[in-house]
Amino acid sequence: MTWIDISQPLSNDTVGWPGDTPYSFSLKWTKEETGSVNVGKLEMSTHLGTHIDAPFHFDSEGKKVIDLDPNRYIGKAKIIEVTNQEVISLKYIEKYHFNGSTIVLLKTMAWVDRSSFPRKVPVLEKGVVSYLAENGIKLLGIDLPSVDHLDSKELSIHHELTKHDIHILEGIVLDTVKEGMCDLIALPLPLVDGDGSPVRAVIRY
Repeated sequence: MTWIDISQPLSNDTVGWPGDTPYSFSLKWTKEETGSVNVGKLEMSTHLGTHIDAPFHFDSEGKKVIDLDPNRYIGKAKIIEVTNQEVISLKYIEKYHFNGSTIVLLKTMAWVDRSSFPRKVPVLEKGVVSYLAENGIKLLGIDLPSVDHLDSKELSIHHELTKHDIHILEGIVLDTVKEGMCDLIALPLPLVDGDGSPVRAVIRY
């Protein structure tokens, strides 16, 4: 029952969206300077590494992170392998039973080399989102920086997921985990103005 970390480690080498705020950590004060403690200073994008998207990210009238129910990010999850696919088809997803889980984690293995940003990613075929919603799914996680095409301006899948009341978890690391049922915890920070938030995502079988 050991918890398994499926988060990307955050360091000055973590690769993010081109042009977005990179990760930077430094010591604002050192123990030598203060005589008692080290105090760090952190700067980063809210969409770096493993993170959740709030609707405000793609809708100026949408909910911000503080408005999101934290219970959505804790629960029974189904890990599904969708490797070697350019499109994640409804026909493929329909083969799986969710067994009462409210979370689906998609293992695409399309971003294995995280030292560089991917050029393209597989996306959900039309109909998959409504199928997930009909089966009680409330959170979709994926091992990619986005559920949409990387050059998308419309972010149609983001909008469709929100329309069907499914929350979004991106950038998880599923390389070494197996398909099947598990428990997930991936809590965002209580960011009052946040359009997204980094998370520490963990699972156990």
